[in-house]
Amino acid sequence: MNGQTILVTGAAGFIGSHSAEALIDLGYKVVGVDNFCDFYDRSWKEMNLKSVGPGIDVEEIDITDGAAIDRLVGKAKPVAILHLAAMAGVRPSIEQPAYYARVNVEGTTHLLQAAVKHKVKKFLFASSSSVYGNMSKVPFQEEDAGYEPVSPYAATKRAGELLCYTFWHLYKMPTFCLRFFTVYGPRQRPDLAIHKFTRLITRGEPVPFFGDGTTSRDYTFVEDTVSGIMKALEHCDRYRVYNLGGSDPVTLKDLVEELQRAIGKTAILDKRPSQPGDVERTFADLTRASSEIGYKPSVSLAEGLKRFVEWFKQYGHLYKLPGEQSAEKPTVA
Repeated sequence: MNGQTILVTGAAGFIGSHSAEALIDLGYKVVGVDNFCDFYDRSWKEMNLKSVGPGIDVEEIDITDGAAIDRLVGKAKPVAILHLAAMAGVRPSIEQPAYYARVNVEGTTHLLQAAVKHKVKKFLFASSSSVYGNMSKVPFQEEDAGYEPVSPYAATKRAGELLCYTFWHLYKMPTFCLRFFTVYGPRQRPDLAIHKFTRLITRGEPVPFFGDGTTSRDYTFVEDTVSGIMKALEHCDRYRVYNLGGSDPVTLKDLVEELQRAIGKTAILDKRPSQPGDVERTFADLTRASSEIGYKPSVSLAEGLKRFVEWFKQYGHLYKLPGEQSAEKPTVA
């Protein structure tokens, strides 16, 4: 295993940088791909990479550039590809559906083509719990039928899974699709709820609170998600879909209450109507992931939020979103 190369797309991102760290700790050489898009400040992605430390070589490439992806895979000769790069976010995908389709579907196709051409042995695709849509049956099981994604983002992730199956059918390249369930923790994207809420509560600013607080999410600490990714890499030997969640859904109301405890400050709620594209709940059935690859999340929400808030107190105040006042740049996290 030592010295083998893994190609990680989206390596400068939240899950990507944590995954790269874990792979390096396991003795792999990591070649990263990231286009450093302006979805959020580039300096944060650069900080993520500094946190990874030595052992990662990152190429600035857009995954929609098929020729560049082909050249890189041919040059790096990875034994596996961990494909995390994507345009993320439900609400932005409603505003830019064609762009999301281009990056998430076309980009994934380029990577699958290059993987087959250059005889990559394993392919791991980052999917999402959003593919389940508003299914009434819970918890969500991988074999559930009738997915009806309710956002362009969710539809692109389901399309990616179908493409992965097609390439498995045609070329028998072992491929696992990993459905992530609301991942959070240090380095989380600043637009996501836990990071955004923490920033606003800390500053004493109103927190946008959509709906009546009864929507629920299956929050998963990043350490648990990365553990699942590593186990998937070890066991990847066919086409298979796995839920990587916490299997313990929490309502929006309860999340805010737990965050208030972790921060030690009361939130000012700005109550708003429910948002189009948001699902009512996510809830991972982990029976398959547990029995087949040994996945078992261990970090509770209370413990995970405590760790996130500790990180935020050191680094989160440096982040600047459009329209916000803080203009300091991050240094390391």
